[in-house]
Amino acid sequence: MNPRPRIPLLPGRPRPLLFAHRGCSSLAPENTMASFRKAREAGAPGLELDVHVCASGELVVAHDDTFKRTAPPDDNGGGRTIEELTLAEIRRIDVGSFFGSAFSGEHPPLLEEALEEFCPGMYVDIELKSRKTRNDILPGLAAETLRRLGDRTRGTVTLSSFNPFCLGTFKRLCFQFPAAVIWSADSEVPLMLRYGLGRFLMPCDYVKPVYTQLSPRRYSRMAERERLPVIPWTIDDPAAARRMLTLGCQGIITNRPQDMGDLLSGTLIAKDGATG
Repeated sequence: MNPRPRIPLLPGRPRPLLFAHRGCSSLAPENTMASFRKAREAGAPGLELDVHVCASGELVVAHDDTFKRTAPPDDNGGGRTIEELTLAEIRRIDVGSFFGSAFSGEHPPLLEEALEEFCPGMYVDIELKSRKTRNDILPGLAAETLRRLGDRTRGTVTLSSFNPFCLGTFKRLCFQFPAAVIWSADSEVPLMLRYGLGRFLMPCDYVKPVYTQLSPRRYSRMAERERLPVIPWTIDDPAAARRMLTLGCQGIITNRPQDMGDLLSGTLIAKDGATG
């Protein structure tokens, strides 16, 4: 049986692609509607966000397993994980005040709420946050959400994860969306997945390495030999971003889209759909 062909990475969108990491997280609290709106105001064409499944079965936008880092100590869900909190409990958690009093009262949004407001005007990379290797309901819920939203998400949404098993399950359920394995050498990442080996465990359409691990040689191996588009993260220095784009990357992920305007001017635009 022939392998399924790769899905093009947002072929209708101008290059370089630019994803605002957790929204414009340098100007507003990460993974909130305020942060996503700031990214749009800053001219970012794309968003990157993270999703977990909560105890009542909804897909909640948040990065960490808990709200300890982004909510007040006396009101962060008691340190319980998102999987242990219901949506009703999560809706009461303030994830804006840690960033500044102007954002007091910001609550974690649902994935569907973010997609409904920002798609198809912006493209969105959804990072699936899961540590499970089996019996994971997250991929199915993500596929169900995208099917329900229909045309709003087609050609607009990509999926990614550090967990190739989670991503592989999603692709089996909803193959028409491009998907990428993410990696870095961080100690929280399983050793075997720190250098991109996850891309051999599931059929990737593109890859998302941390930019500090992306040498010209590694780029050449992935983009030229394996024909995989490369989107490195997280780049906040325009000079570093320019180096990555000059190398041939399709785009970047940044906390500071407000500083990357020159990169969207057309001087370093790769051919739409090319890998280098």
